Amino acid sequence: MPAVTGVIGVLVVDDHAVVRRGIAAYLESAEGIEVVAEAADGERALAELARLAAQGELPQVVLMDVLMPKVDGITALKAIAAKYPGVRVVVLTSFGETERVHVALQAGAAGYLLKDADPDEVAAAIRSAARGEVHLDPAVAARLTRQLVSPPMGLAALTARERTILALVAQGLSNRQIATKLSISERTARTHVSHVLTKLQLPSRTQAALFAIREGLIDAG
Repeated sequence: MPAVTGVIGVLVVDDHAVVRRGIAAYLESAEGIEVVAEAADGERALAELARLAAQGELPQVVLMDVLMPKVDGITALKAIAAKYPGVRVVVLTSFGETERVHVALQAGAAGYLLKDADPDEVAAAIRSAARGEVHLDPAVAARLTRQLVSPPMGLAALTARERTILALVAQGLSNRQIATKLSISERTARTHVSHVLTKLQLPSRTQAALFAIREGLIDAG
């Protein structure tokens, strides 16, 4: 891994001003780390990066929440990865569900921390990201490990959206009707249904409907 030299510039992004300023205040006291800017959402984060890039002062690391107004963290993360591939993003959020972690890592996150993390761990994650490493919150890493060792089965294997899809399939809705009800494309609906059948290892929509009834997801009536 590349060695970190000099001061690590950090952009702090969080829609809660108190949280954002508290993080920034701590990082300013951490050795070798400098907060170069703050932003209240993903839209402002991208604007700040554009401004800093124009000045030749891009930060090495962005420390960013996931759930924010205007432009959420995952959307901003993807945009940063595409436009500023040298900038590493560490997610700092209150949500540690493995589904969210997978989405963030697939989008290019270089770290995933929960907001109850020790301040020193936040600094450690920033330094790891600057070195090109990936740093995971211990609780998050433990959940991912358990999932790898004992992958979820049945309903537990489905995301919240996939459970909704399963319920609609069990109600007899077609892909087109599901798409209309959820305001998504028919292709997306078809993909969701396919994922549900694959995860549940079921051969047909009829079997999926029977499964949903058996699991109490919908009423047999």
